[in-house]
Amino acid sequence: MIVLLPICVGLGIIMYLMSKPFMLERKRDKLKKLPFTKQWRQIIQKRMPYFRQMPTDLQLQLKQHIQVFIAEKNFIGCNGVEITDEIRVTIAAQACLLLLNRKTNYYPKLKTILVYPSAFVKQQNQREADGTQSSNSITLSGESWDFGKVVLSWQDSVHGAELPNDGHNVVIHEFAHQLDQEDGSANGAPILGKEQNYQSWSEIFSSQFTLLQKQAQLGIPSIFDYYGATNPAEFFAVVSEVFFEKAKQFSTEHPELYNQLTNYYKVDPMHW
Repeated sequence: MIVLLPICVGLGIIMYLMSKPFMLERKRDKLKKLPFTKQWRQIIQKRMPYFRQMPTDLQLQLKQHIQVFIAEKNFIGCNGVEITDEIRVTIAAQACLLLLNRKTNYYPKLKTILVYPSAFVKQQNQREADGTQSSNSITLSGESWDFGKVVLSWQDSVHGAELPNDGHNVVIHEFAHQLDQEDGSANGAPILGKEQNYQSWSEIFSSQFTLLQKQAQLGIPSIFDYYGATNPAEFFAVVSEVFFEKAKQFSTEHPELYNQLTNYYKVDPMHW
């Protein structure tokens, strides 16, 4: 009997771990079936003007994703911000654009979203070539950490949603980083679907990243913000912003890159 006890405990743990994903999916299915409140619908219509242009099936998906996202993520207000449904729904709606038509685990690493009233200041430490350390202050509208947190400026989150065709959206940017960070540190290569090829992704993204670097150095105008030339991770986040907000121009000027993102995100915003 004493010998059997550890075996039974071990089997119980294994069965619990095996059933956990199934239980989570059941919980999420129940959340998706809940009525989407009139108040939340009004928030989306107010804060996301292009929502009405999306196909009906994508509208429904987005609302279902919002319900799961808000139930699973913890919102914390900073510097006097009081978390309201307007904040939750506005941020969740933009974050969930990146999940449409795809099998998703809802940003599994992410636990907490910190919301500041406006751009926030961060102290950044830097090691110089001679080995000395320096510290400087930088102002940010958003930041994505690979250990469970996203930090956002509420002012910039609202601005990004209300101007859906300027190519700048801090929520899309930071949540693209979250997708990139699912398999480790952000490097510009998120987990691709079975039908996508990592070699093609790498070749196309590398050539386009190099092109943006040259454009930034020479001051040549680009549809992409020069910030995307910082590193491959920032490039992926920047082109994701433009993909959702300037789809037609993106498709015309960078068709191969646009095709890679269409295959990855499983949507074509050009038709919205």
